[in-house]
Amino acid sequence: MDPVYLIILAVVSIAVLLFLVMKLKWPAYLALLAVAVLTALFGGIPVQEVIPTVIAGMGGTLGSVALLVGLGAMLGGIIEKTGGAALIANRAAKLLGKHRLGPALLIASGLVAIPIFFDVAFIILVPIIFSFAKAAGHKSPIAFGAPVAVFMVFIHNSVPPHPGIVGSTTLLNPDVMGLVTILGLALSVPMGFVVWFVNQRLMASGVWEMSPEIAEKYNEAGAADFEEGRPTAGGGGAATSTATTTATGTRQITKPSAGTVIALILLPILMIAIGTVGKLIVEPETPVANVLAFIGAPGFALLVACILAMYILGIRHGWGKQDMGDIMDSALAPAAIVVFVTGAGGVFARVMTESGIGDAVSGMLVSAGVPIVLLAFLLALIFKVAQGSGTVATLTAAGLVQSTVVAAGYADFQVALIILAIAMGSVSLSHINDSGFWIATKFLGLSVGGGLKTWTLMCTIVGFLGMAIIAIAWFATAGLF
Repeated sequence: MDPVYLIILAVVSIAVLLFLVMKLKWPAYLALLAVAVLTALFGGIPVQEVIPTVIAGMGGTLGSVALLVGLGAMLGGIIEKTGGAALIANRAAKLLGKHRLGPALLIASGLVAIPIFFDVAFIILVPIIFSFAKAAGHKSPIAFGAPVAVFMVFIHNSVPPHPGIVGSTTLLNPDVMGLVTILGLALSVPMGFVVWFVNQRLMASGVWEMSPEIAEKYNEAGAADFEEGRPTAGGGGAATSTATTTATGTRQITKPSAGTVIALILLPILMIAIGTVGKLIVEPETPVANVLAFIGAPGFALLVACILAMYILGIRHGWGKQDMGDIMDSALAPAAIVVFVTGAGGVFARVMTESGIGDAVSGMLVSAGVPIVLLAFLLALIFKVAQGSGTVATLTAAGLVQSTVVAAGYADFQVALIILAIAMGSVSLSHINDSGFWIATKFLGLSVGGGLKTWTLMCTIVGFLGMAIIAIAWFATAGLF
């Protein structure tokens, strides 16, 4: 088909998608599928091939996404219900001292954000944020809460097993999932420093008016006290125990140690790193290489972590087998929505590829001199600003550049940088159409204006700075591949 027609069709399709989601309030899953079918029909895909294309797009995406997101949600559910977030925060605060409660909380939130979805992870940390901020003498929780929220959402957008980054990696090259994980974590480290520095310079010194409800909760919150080893909200020591009525009767529930929780979070990361590094230093297709690849497969790493967490954090500390099963099953409910939306995004991406729209759009921009890594970032940024959902923005952008990336034969490292560039676009310029904006502002008591001056500004800074780092890495290594 005429490339001009395909480009116009792409613009119209995206406009219709945004209209359905933003104006008519259709669920993203339904809107993506409906627009994908219409785009396929107008894009020249034979009518008898439309539904098979839809099925192929859904199946091709869900294989990795359902596996990783499901296991990640289960691991996060266990850590959440067993009090792992509070344990990590308390341990970090005790190690760094009372005068470094902010950095301690930021480090702890980064660890918690790896296996737990942003919205859940932030909400369970809110009492700890209040307690730590009170202990540090702040008049509001914004000084600690704003950097924690932004850092956690950055990790949510750039580190598997979270859905957006898993979905885009699945579309562009599933084999680089381990590399994306390592690079995403590496990128998160300097972003943590940036978030804290920006917060200290621009946010912490300001006076932020809290909503009456949050102000009352904050005034009633108890301050954390580490001088005598007393834990803050949520409990902090392995020795504590409570009598809890569970699905299987009344049991003595004890707390695991913070070190155990941290070890279980880091275990799958270590396994993935072993597989990724092993692929670089071991002769391919040898028995050793095959074993390392198996150990480092993200799905297997998360499976091992889930099974160990179920026993070490749960059953060994008094939780019944049925209780742990219920916890893990309940964690799949919110994940299911994300998985289905991600699958629908895969359908839309498949249609973009099969109809030639992806080639037409990305080809036009690449021929105009726009580097593919910058193109990926800009597309994700546009979709993020327009409709708010980072997952939808990520998958739509990945679908548009998929044909170009696959045809160009980029090296694994380059593909990983493109995927992370998409992630940076999906985190930038978050504003009032993003659910994350409302979670952060409502739980911290910020007004809309306050949210724009804190959350939106900091998300944009880390997104654009992360993209700058990725661009430097892209052009610095361009001659190596």
